[in-house]
Amino acid sequence: MAIRPILTAPDPRLKAVSTDVEAVDSAIRALVDDMADSMYAAEGIGLAAVQIGVARRVIVIDLDQKDGKKNPIAYINPKILWVSEEMATFEEGCLSVPEIWDDVERPARCKVEYLDRDGVKKVLEADGLLATCIQHEMDHLNGVLFIDHLSRLKRSMAIKKLTKAKKLEAAS
Repeated sequence: MAIRPILTAPDPRLKAVSTDVEAVDSAIRALVDDMADSMYAAEGIGLAAVQIGVARRVIVIDLDQKDGKKNPIAYINPKILWVSEEMATFEEGCLSVPEIWDDVERPARCKVEYLDRDGVKKVLEADGLLATCIQHEMDHLNGVLFIDHLSRLKRSMAIKKLTKAKKLEAAS
């Protein structure tokens, strides 16, 4: 288990479309553990493998960690089977888009099929923050960042802010 660096926009690797996991084996379980450690270290509630430079269809989510508990759930090869017509808006942030927060509208509920860390197929109906988080992390698997859901102006301002912060970081 290791904490891996999290890529930040505008890193082009974040735009990679992730590939399916062929088998849930010890290497994938180690990846899941590293992702959870990296997510906790960054104080996030979700992380996609592509955010640590591994373009595989793996996400980890833990909404309980906000309360000081650790209950990470791995979603391997997740597929959204259904989304509600009803929409919900949450203020979203992202470990790959640090210090940028904005409202994003997404379906309020979704049904997702995935493999757990033991390779067992599961189906979950999610609503509220969990539904939003699943959709946010699954966007990463398709090379989409939450800022891609914002207006062109807001997205442009966010990328400029991130690029400036990277330049300042590199200069120091």
